[in-house]
Amino acid sequence: MVLHPDRFLPSDPAVRGIARRLLGEVESLPIVSPHGHTNPRWFADDAPFESAVATFLWPDHYLLRMLYSQGISLGRLGIADRDGGPVERDHRKIWRLFGEQYYLFRGAPSHQWLDHVFGEVFGIPGRLSAATADEFFDAIADSLKRAEFRPRALFKRFNIEILATTESALDPLVHHAKIAREWDGRVITTFRPDDVVDPEFSGFADNIDKLGVLTGEDVSEWKGYLAAIRARREVFRAHGAVATDHGHPTAATADISLADAEVLYAKVRRGAATPAEAELFRAQMLTELAQMSLDDGMVMQIHPGSFRNHNPALYAKYDRDRGADIPVRTEYTRALHPMLSRLGNEPGLTIILFTLDESNYARELAPLAGHYPCLRLGPPWWFHDSPEGIRRFREQTTETAGFYNCAGFNDDTRAFFSIPARHDLARRSDCAYLAELVATHRLEEDEAAELAVDLAYRLAKAAYRL
Repeated sequence: MVLHPDRFLPSDPAVRGIARRLLGEVESLPIVSPHGHTNPRWFADDAPFESAVATFLWPDHYLLRMLYSQGISLGRLGIADRDGGPVERDHRKIWRLFGEQYYLFRGAPSHQWLDHVFGEVFGIPGRLSAATADEFFDAIADSLKRAEFRPRALFKRFNIEILATTESALDPLVHHAKIAREWDGRVITTFRPDDVVDPEFSGFADNIDKLGVLTGEDVSEWKGYLAAIRARREVFRAHGAVATDHGHPTAATADISLADAEVLYAKVRRGAATPAEAELFRAQMLTELAQMSLDDGMVMQIHPGSFRNHNPALYAKYDRDRGADIPVRTEYTRALHPMLSRLGNEPGLTIILFTLDESNYARELAPLAGHYPCLRLGPPWWFHDSPEGIRRFREQTTETAGFYNCAGFNDDTRAFFSIPARHDLARRSDCAYLAELVATHRLEEDEAAELAVDLAYRLAKAAYRL
């Protein structure tokens, strides 16, 4: 696939000319990827990627959810279920099925990202389809055998300056230790403690016990539990972590008394908490974790508003992260008030807010970030990291929060090969928006050029203290 040089740029020739000049300022900048979910094992072991199916299809829930929505079972895509149901093992047959269904992604960012990868990374001409599926499969297989398609070589080829992965609080971080010993690529971890702070997380009580064993802290009581989390944060920091990440159902925070927190912790420890008490515990923990971020300097990311595993039958058969997470309406102004009342004016604290609820951009998120020194807005996330989503975000937040209360761009992906494509799309979309501000005389072109570099590179480094 030969990509059009003006993809995602304005259709008006005069505005497009401005956008082209702005793009020239950022197109070749290094990639800063401060939040994502790629597998650190890839960079630790530097083994060849397995196949087109394992590389592109299985890690990408954007692809899985679309195919499932059209009645294609995950078993036909090669994903085994817990019940031992039928599963296709032949990767070529799975890829042929994907090629037959590739038309489903027309107009979606997944189609644009994959076309970028096929054309720019693998140099495959033409378009993926039922007729070309075998050609694509073989071309990708031949490339993946070569040294220049190993993870570390691609990291350099993609011009990635820094890449953050995300690990649970209980992760031993052996892959990150190996990366640090053997390689100069900057791949760092991110602390994700949902498994030990969410009473409704599967295996929560056992996870707390494991946390105690890992840290040597007495987690039977509230103070020891907090000490254990602090200890794990220190381990993550020693492995390069600069940020934490929190995927709570809501943005609720709380600031209850020590005595109430001790009673609540005892209740969640023994599995006796009601749903409302579980929510209160998560809310209190966001405030406690914000305090820890102020103390140790780690940037805090809050990713609320996803009804995870919405399809119970799919979850029962296939576990998490199979494309069945659905956005819900999310409130921030009242939800964050307890935490912000305690910590919102602290200049040493950075909290990056994300949302899946676009109705919140202008009403709550931009005014909050446009006031509190500790708050920054994360980029359009998950369902909204598209040209249209990026434009909606800019239109609804810039008038109140400006550009400099934003955290730049991060790709937040499991799909390593798509990282350059995602940053290319974001840079082009921002240049298109900035070009219209220049064309309507709201910015001078030199200001837009500086902003383009900030949005593509400098703001992310500043927000994540890189």
